[in-house]
Amino acid sequence: MSMEVNGILGLLLLVAIVYALIQIVQSAAGTGAKVLWAVLVLLFPLIGVIVWFFLGPRPGRA
Repeated sequence: MSMEVNGILGLLLLVAIVYALIQIVQSAAGTGAKVLWAVLVLLFPLIGVIVWFFLGPRPGRA
């Protein structure tokens, strides 16, 4: 892969991580669950975002 493609994929992953973290913070889950999800997403970025997308807490309703 060329350096440009790697840069674009890295940027997309960064955007996905930031989006996941924002959604985790805004979810109705308890504090402990939020911390665990955030740690998972930060320690294992690609796998963490994928797992969070399918199994993670949903945004809280106001």
